[in-house]
Amino acid sequence: MSEQNFSTLTLSSELISNLNSLGYKSMTAVQAAGLPQVLEGKDLIIQAKTGSGKTATFGLGLLQKINPRFFGVQALVLCPTRELADQVAQEIRQLARCIPNIKLVVLCGGKPLAPQADSLAHGAHIAVGTPGRVKDHLSRGTLDIRQLETLVLDEADRMLDMGFYDEIINIIKNTPRSRQTLMFSATYPNSIKKMARSIQRDAVMVKVDTEHEEDSIVQLFYQVSSQQQRKETVLALLEHHQLKTTVIFCHTKIQCAEVANFLQDNHIQALALHGDLDQRDRDQVLVRFSNKSCPVLVATDVAARGLDIQSLQAVINYELPHDAEIYVHRIGRTGRAGEKGLALNLYTDAEISRVIAIEDYIGKASNYEEVSLLKQSDDFSLQADVITLQIDSGKKNKLRPGDLLGALTKDAGLIGSDIGKITIFDTYSYVAINSNAFAKALRYFKNGKVKGRKVKAREVY
Repeated sequence: MSEQNFSTLTLSSELISNLNSLGYKSMTAVQAAGLPQVLEGKDLIIQAKTGSGKTATFGLGLLQKINPRFFGVQALVLCPTRELADQVAQEIRQLARCIPNIKLVVLCGGKPLAPQADSLAHGAHIAVGTPGRVKDHLSRGTLDIRQLETLVLDEADRMLDMGFYDEIINIIKNTPRSRQTLMFSATYPNSIKKMARSIQRDAVMVKVDTEHEEDSIVQLFYQVSSQQQRKETVLALLEHHQLKTTVIFCHTKIQCAEVANFLQDNHIQALALHGDLDQRDRDQVLVRFSNKSCPVLVATDVAARGLDIQSLQAVINYELPHDAEIYVHRIGRTGRAGEKGLALNLYTDAEISRVIAIEDYIGKASNYEEVSLLKQSDDFSLQADVITLQIDSGKKNKLRPGDLLGALTKDAGLIGSDIGKITIFDTYSYVAINSNAFAKALRYFKNGKVKGRKVKAREVY
């Protein structure tokens, strides 16, 4: 429909042309509801799930207002995690590629302050970062947001869950009252309502219930009687449904580690994602799951924020959340872009009230299945047919994905279909390679070069 087309908006012709080149054919529900209000300069609260197209909603709005000739920070996007900040920055850079000389800087922990301060000193139009690191730069005087036009709080509910309220308020005190403030949140608890009242002016509320077709996610509930049966049922679900990409949600990091270890002990390739991982290990876990070199990820809600996996086959709720909104947000990671998804849920007698709360919230009865009907065999195993190769070179060495692809196809003799996702960080890179071609790739890097430079490579376990 014409009203769903980006060309109906008051966007510059350059942005419209770039959207067409990027394959943005029509607006998602959140873009259609939110973008016109953003472009009118209104403060907004947008309640929408991950994967709903929210980054383009605020990204296009802030880019439309940017003055490229003024090298001060005109837009600030706050995110709960470094992974989400990197993801948001990457998408805004794509949306901005039609505007000459736009500079974006990412301000996150886990990296030295000095290079970030240097980037800011040379002038930046857009800053994307986590509240703690942004506050650090403000306190050191390396970040000036007194001329800010647009402030975005992305996944505001998770930032509050992670204890960032004071940092966010401190940051806002450094911005002009005339700014536009956009809040995006998967849930809308009282803490978000309270914050919105204190930092926004006449905010418009936009709620997009779902980006999924009614029947795109099959939800099944399984009753278990003990913790041991809970673990064994996860094994049975992986085998019965022949799952290749699955996120298992747990409540705590201890539970995550226990479930991942149990799966590994039972010949299932699984990784845990929780708050105790250092940044490099966290990067590796996310890379391996997203490039399909590990089929199962066991994660907490907070750790999984910023996780954007294409074609996620299933979500398993190892334990149901207390909040039905969290449940809907969890399962919304599967069944996207016209694909079917599975939400497989385990509960005990003591947790039946959570099932009822979910039924009340989504407005329909649950489908229950018996654990005894799940097909299971003693020799089942689940291993990826892709292996991740780590290379000790990255953005700081001017390395690009095409450089690695060229080295592996032209010099190492691999074919293009042997090579999967390539991910490049500052000082190291990862390449997903089919297991039958992995030894050949590793042999090449023992003596071969990339961009005329010898590099070290190793398998990531």
